[in-house]
Amino acid sequence: MLSATPRAFTGSTTFTVTGMTCEHCRRAVTQEISAVDGVESVDVDLASGTVTVSSAHPVDRADIAGAEHEAGYVLVP
Repeated sequence: MLSATPRAFTGSTTFTVTGMTCEHCRRAVTQEISAVDGVESVDVDLASGTVTVSSAHPVDRADIAGAEHEAGYVLVP
């Protein structure tokens, strides 16, 4: 079955991430996601376990998931 969620996004999108608990987590996630082409800003909310990513150009969700993985965390589908 195909997902109804588009593969790429433009604007602001919030992702749920597992394993973030501290300021080091916030810095690691912010650094990795900020390096993805097209990403303009990253806001990590440790209390809710979410990351809000903003972009003016299309960004592939798989690139965000890959950046999370590089930082040592898992994006919840």
